Amino acid sequence: MATVASRRQQVLRISKIIDYGTLVLTHMAASPERMFSASDLASTLGLGQPTVSKILKLLGQHELVNSSRGARGGYMLSRPASQISVADIIDALEEQPFGLTECTSLPGACSVEAGCHIRSNWQRINAIVRHTLEEVSVADMIRTTPIEFPMNMHPVSKSSVRTQTRPTTWSQTK
Repeated sequence: MATVASRRQQVLRISKIIDYGTLVLTHMAASPERMFSASDLASTLGLGQPTVSKILKLLGQHELVNSSRGARGGYMLSRPASQISVADIIDALEEQPFGLTECTSLPGACSVEAGCHIRSNWQRINAIVRHTLEEVSVADMIRTTPIEFPMNMHPVSKSSVRTQTRPTTWSQTK
């Protein structure tokens, strides 16, 4: 029987940078007209300034925040919080393509991929997770009531998974 400690290690997790990036964006979304400095965000959220600066730089490169220089400069959301999805945050902050398995994040990296009989199922699960992350916005994340997901036990059909404008490996199906 697995111990509690070993079961905790088996949990699917997002990285700290994605968690912190989501925290930064939700804080900014609470005052969308305000300019935020990296140092103010870091002190308010209890994060290190180098981490916040790195996050803001990456979010800016992916056009999720705009930056302005000068005495009244800083960062603000580039569009309404309802138009920034959790998937957008992951795409901006992950250094490598995200996937639930090696073959869904980096096709060709797995030595048994060619003969794997479950790869297509992992790809489908990946597409379902991706679709869900695309449907949850930063605006949803700042609400005090929990996000409600339909309790549909049937898999999402391939035709209902939304095609994204910027392809990533975790949305590919073959």
